[in-house]
Amino acid sequence: MKEVDWDAVADQLDGFGCAVIPGLLSADECAWYARLYDSPGLFRSRVVMERHGFGRGEYQYFAYPLPGSLAWLRAHLYPPLARIANRWQAALGLDGGFPAAHEDFLARCHAAGQLRPTPLLLRYREGDYNCLHQDLYGEQVFPLQVAVLLSRPGQDFEGGEFVLTEQRPRMQSRAEVVALGQGDAVVFAVNQRPVQGTRGVYRVAMRHGVSRLKAGSRHTLGIIFHDAD
Repeated sequence: MKEVDWDAVADQLDGFGCAVIPGLLSADECAWYARLYDSPGLFRSRVVMERHGFGRGEYQYFAYPLPGSLAWLRAHLYPPLARIANRWQAALGLDGGFPAAHEDFLARCHAAGQLRPTPLLLRYREGDYNCLHQDLYGEQVFPLQVAVLLSRPGQDFEGGEFVLTEQRPRMQSRAEVVALGQGDAVVFAVNQRPVQGTRGVYRVAMRHGVSRLKAGSRHTLGIIFHDAD
């Protein structure tokens, strides 16, 4: 994994609810992950979005054991994000925090009956899109997640922008369109984040999705840190 400026990531997350890590994966790594989509033995389930009203396109959840590089990436992204998550918990006045090591957080998930892995690969083709949503899979929720664009915008596909919306109390919602290149990662709030207002900290609800793909094919690696029940 490339060296990451976590202070800059924290500043962007505090300001906008999302942060871009340029070039988290190389072009070769992106191509390797994208090819995994056609290896059904690696996955525990496949979801066709249109059947559930989630949008159009499909995704597959990895099974345990995860591919070694993915397990390593998930474990190494978690600790710096846990420090941000703990600061957010304190700002929101929420009880409890997140352990420093991902294996300890997974033990907490598993004790709560959340045993199914949540990292996933998504595939979009022309006309596909992902409705705005939150990835909540049980009582234990880690408040940040990561998506890595595996395809090349402008070459492999057109359209298909990553979109975030922020629902602010007594205000109109705000949208954020995140421009990504191949191998770039976006870190974003899963559910809620703290925002400093004139009368103190308040919480805003976040949702994310993908706009309509106008041409081509787009693959994304999603890294969610809590497991599912």
